[in-house]
Amino acid sequence: MKKTLLAVAIGLSMVAGSGWAKTSTSSIEVRLQQLEERLAAAENRAAAAESQVQQLKTQQAAEINELKAAQGNTPVNGQQPAEDLKNNTATPNLVLSGYGDIKVYGDVEFNMDAESKHGLVAMTNANVNDPTNEQWDLNGRILVGFDGMRKMDNGYFAGFSAQPLADMTGSMDLDDAVFFFGQENDWQVKVGRFEAFDMFPLNQDTFVEHSGNTANDLYDDTSGYIYMMKEGRGRSDAGGNFMMSKQIDNWYFELNTLLEDGTSLYNDDGDGRLYHGREMEQQKNVAYLRPVIAWSQDELTFAAAVETNVVNNAYGYTNSQGEFVDQSDRTGYGLRMAWDGLKTDPENGVVVNLTSAYMDATDEQDFSAGINALWKRFELGYVYAHNKITDYDGVIGDDDNFVLDEGTYDIHTIFASYQIPNVMNMKNFNIYLGTYYSILDSDTVDNSSNNDDDRYGARVRFKYYF
Repeated sequence: MKKTLLAVAIGLSMVAGSGWAKTSTSSIEVRLQQLEERLAAAENRAAAAESQVQQLKTQQAAEINELKAAQGNTPVNGQQPAEDLKNNTATPNLVLSGYGDIKVYGDVEFNMDAESKHGLVAMTNANVNDPTNEQWDLNGRILVGFDGMRKMDNGYFAGFSAQPLADMTGSMDLDDAVFFFGQENDWQVKVGRFEAFDMFPLNQDTFVEHSGNTANDLYDDTSGYIYMMKEGRGRSDAGGNFMMSKQIDNWYFELNTLLEDGTSLYNDDGDGRLYHGREMEQQKNVAYLRPVIAWSQDELTFAAAVETNVVNNAYGYTNSQGEFVDQSDRTGYGLRMAWDGLKTDPENGVVVNLTSAYMDATDEQDFSAGINALWKRFELGYVYAHNKITDYDGVIGDDDNFVLDEGTYDIHTIFASYQIPNVMNMKNFNIYLGTYYSILDSDTVDNSSNNDDDRYGARVRFKYYF
């Protein structure tokens, strides 16, 4: 009986152990299966994410190719009333052609001036003696620029620049209108309205006038002339430029050709375009050739240039015998040395320009020299001019002595400028303060008197870039 009970107990124990083992094994298998399902789900999610990333890359590449091919569409915010916008069926867009990059920019330049206004300063006519008038003046303009440029992988490029001006007086004008093409850091061709290499920079040119005021307005008869190598530089109102340039290491070469009505050099004060008291008659256009060679190394630059009209009898006057007298023979020479310390030290760098220019013209010789220096936004400069006229409306002078002789005159001009940057913490808004003083000392041809005259002025300039 005891043996039977023992056998039954052992059997029950074995059956219970077998059931527990089966239950435990079943639980582990379920967990393993759940783990496999989770891993499979994770792999599916990873595959889906990878697929989405690949799709995004493909879409982005397609968009980049599309932008390169056609520049895309640039949306322009509508300024219409909300009621009108509801009735619109299309969103306004600025569509670009896709041929290269387009840049739109500009600047505002308005001036408040206080200056003396003189009449004619007569260095060859002692009878002209206009009084001094002092006056306030507001002037300025807004420039809007449009530049287009297309560059190729091999370095070739082509582009244009157009800069219309809106004057404070309500008139429209134009600064540059130029087309150019070439190879980067090698050669370039420019054609249109622009200025070539500056051989007589005034640096921070806020307000620089001269007795006679002909440095910027060019030649004003019976007024002092400050020759600055600008006659063949360009940006003419009576013609256009064609320029070729070449860069070789530190050397720069350019040849500018200016074709224009040569009489536009002389100011028309209502009595015609006068030179030495005679009205100029145009026969044909002049052709100024203006070669420049410059060498630069770090902050230092040296440059030399010549400008000359190569067309004979382009303009002149008819004398009492009915003969045409050529007055268009003009050749100028210039030298420039510049130090630009701002290239390596934008905060404390010094900028210095030393310049000189000489014009050998018909019955006239003009010499100018200048120096200016800029440091910490403050500039101080000086320009000297010594000129001689040997023939003025039938009055013949002596050609022998250029330095000391009847019909010679000197002009001394001192100018200063200071920049107030980042007005109201705006990096694109600056104010400039400028002033000048200029005096002319002349000896008349008839030696009857000595004509001295001076000019002075001050300016506040508001300059805003956008």
